[in-house]
Amino acid sequence: MEIIGYLSSILIGVALGLIGGGGSILTVPVLVYLFQVDAVLATAYSLFIVGLTSAVGSVTYFKKGLVNIKTAIVFGIPSIIAVFATRAYLVPAIPKEVFTLGSFVVTKSILMMLLFAVLMIAASYSMIKKDKKKTTEDTGEQKFNYPLILIEGAVVGILTGLVGAGGGFLIIPALVVLSKLPMKEAVGTSLVIIAAKSLIGFFGEGGDTIIDWTFLLKVSAFAIVGIFIGAQLSKKIDGAKLKPAFGWFVLVMGIYIIVKETILK
Repeated sequence: MEIIGYLSSILIGVALGLIGGGGSILTVPVLVYLFQVDAVLATAYSLFIVGLTSAVGSVTYFKKGLVNIKTAIVFGIPSIIAVFATRAYLVPAIPKEVFTLGSFVVTKSILMMLLFAVLMIAASYSMIKKDKKKTTEDTGEQKFNYPLILIEGAVVGILTGLVGAGGGFLIIPALVVLSKLPMKEAVGTSLVIIAAKSLIGFFGEGGDTIIDWTFLLKVSAFAIVGIFIGAQLSKKIDGAKLKPAFGWFVLVMGIYIIVKETILK
């Protein structure tokens, strides 16, 4: 199981490098089901793995000038505040037993996994659906829809804090639509935002969380190797063509988690 877990960690990086987002959605299921990490702790570990991998992945975009710093700041600040507050106050406040349905007890871990599964299904939809119109390169002056950017940033931050996913599938469309960024610049800027909010959320962790640094750095190293493999593959394979297939895989995984955490418990 451990070997499959480390191989899957490479796949997380490959997906990030090849598709530009969505890879982080696999991190929590890999930690919970292959490494047997508690679901709540897995969301914290995921923040570190996703943050570090995204930071490494964003370096290439920085070098190519495909990171819009102003957008990263405007979108990133509410997102960082939301993820920090969620990890420090909201997650520790959730009781170990949330509610009971007949004889079925919904624990904190089950609730986290169900939230995660719902997010996976939402992410899979954004990957499977075909873009009806191609994004045009906008060379005019960048205009910000500040209220919507701030709200979207805060919502993505809360989701990231709760389930430990980067939320690239939510951030990239928001940057294209609300900040009028070209697609490649949106991907690069998204990686910077994900890196900042995930790492700040991880280090702002509330409670007496004991971190297994050896294990965490090992998984992160495998994911980083994957990002380099993904970046090399992206020169030969069109990531956009693989996105729907990856979306179907994420959808199946989301449904599997719901079934495993409810019917098969």
